[in-house]
Amino acid sequence: MSRLAIKICGLSTPETVGAAVRAGASHLGFVHFPKSPRHVEADHMRALAASVPAHVGRVAVVVDADDAELARIVGTEAISALQLHGKESPERSAAIRARFGLPVWKAISVKSRADIDGASAYAGAVDRLLFDAKTPDGAALPGGMGLRFDWRLLRGVAVPAPWGLSGGLSTANVCEAISETGAPLIDISSGVEDAPGIKSVDKIMAFCKAVSAC
Repeated sequence: MSRLAIKICGLSTPETVGAAVRAGASHLGFVHFPKSPRHVEADHMRALAASVPAHVGRVAVVVDADDAELARIVGTEAISALQLHGKESPERSAAIRARFGLPVWKAISVKSRADIDGASAYAGAVDRLLFDAKTPDGAALPGGMGLRFDWRLLRGVAVPAPWGLSGGLSTANVCEAISETGAPLIDISSGVEDAPGIKSVDKIMAFCKAVSAC
């Protein structure tokens, strides 16, 4: 198992969930956002998460969801954290954490150093920050598009919360990403797919093995 935390995001089948667990992933991500090719309905998400061993985090990924939608997703104890991947403010993020009693992750879209510096507004409001590449204006998805930002932007940054790195990661570049940023958690989605939304068991296994070797 890797010394670093690994989140495999956008899982939608029992086969790929099982592969991620066997490969040593520390967290599994389930996307609930209808515009995403990785979208799973709330009941399906909870069923997938319920099969995951308790020591592996089960993260529901949402985009500007209202409280009613979040309540449907959380539902049972199957989900162990909520990842907010929209335009949720620090105040909204803190309110979600207080209402639902789960750890909250907040994705920060990064194009410039100012975006990273702006993450400090979430200090105390969320449990983890996730630095992801900013998608082009007008893009249908806020993430999961295989884009990466300039990892050098994270040099010397004192991140005000536990954090992770996402965006454009692959088996080929993950060691570079870890070396450049010192990220304690690596989050991958499209980099372990055969097509958008279609995860590959072999690519999941290879990615986790590559991280372990970094």
